[in-house]
Amino acid sequence: MLELAADVGVTLPASEPGALARAMCADDATDLVAYLSCFATTLSVLQTREALIRVTKELVEDHAAEGVAYVEIRYAPNLNTERGLSMEQVLHATLEGMEAGMASTGIKAQLILCGIRSMDPAIARQIAELAVAHRSAGVCAFDLAGAEAGYPARLHEEACRIAAQGLLPITLHAGEAWGPESIRDALLAGRAQRIGHGTRLEEDPELMAWVRDRQIPLEICLTSNVQTRVAATLDAHPVRRYLEAGIQLTLCTDNRLVSGTTVTNEYLQAARHLGLSRENLVRIARMGFESAFLSAPEKKSLLTRLEPQFQSAAHE
Repeated sequence: MLELAADVGVTLPASEPGALARAMCADDATDLVAYLSCFATTLSVLQTREALIRVTKELVEDHAAEGVAYVEIRYAPNLNTERGLSMEQVLHATLEGMEAGMASTGIKAQLILCGIRSMDPAIARQIAELAVAHRSAGVCAFDLAGAEAGYPARLHEEACRIAAQGLLPITLHAGEAWGPESIRDALLAGRAQRIGHGTRLEEDPELMAWVRDRQIPLEICLTSNVQTRVAATLDAHPVRRYLEAGIQLTLCTDNRLVSGTTVTNEYLQAARHLGLSRENLVRIARMGFESAFLSAPEKKSLLTRLEPQFQSAAHE
């Protein structure tokens, strides 16, 4: 960030890497909106083709160094157009960076394009169309992100329809800053096949049973949920109850920088604060691959290749 800021003349909250990392972490956020405000700083240095290529490549490399075998990277391309790039140019830059990252590491990566709930639905429709047009070029899904309360998925029903009719999978942020009715709206009006967060699902037992029976995956973000105050503490997070109830789920970072976390750290937090065993964590990791927006042959190949690691990790 410091190098990118120097390139474009942006002033950051700190001038030393450690201090900047601390300044960017949302540990003192009061809610989701406060958490999201941190992204303005990140976006200020992600407005050029060169920056987007570099950061996407390094993001893939960071995941590979951590031992991640498959990653889905999500972002809203309209937020990177402040210096004149079109959304299509933004997408092509991130695809180029992603391809370079895959080439240098050997891991698999794909992109999820996000519409922003609080913005004009016309923008989400454009993003859905862009995503569908690049469905076979590295884009694997469409999402709605951003401030949740007061901005239901049904406001963007047309964008979700475009994605669905284009045979593009849909995963929507829901059940974080707004209750289970947001999840219901995402599933019914938004046609979601996965739910980002879904933290408050247990507040509606009937809906929770419906999600369980259809094996709709929840993308769980432990650290982020505490930072946005949707979970009081890590120990109080409902993920263990979801796992025991048979809910399909996976552990995610939300934003590595703003949450100050990694995939590995999320698994460690689940073990330390929720008492999840090695077997539990291996089960969750396997569910992550099962829930991935990959073709059936790709998914089978990945799971077959990783099965010896799953077996080893479960019994160490």
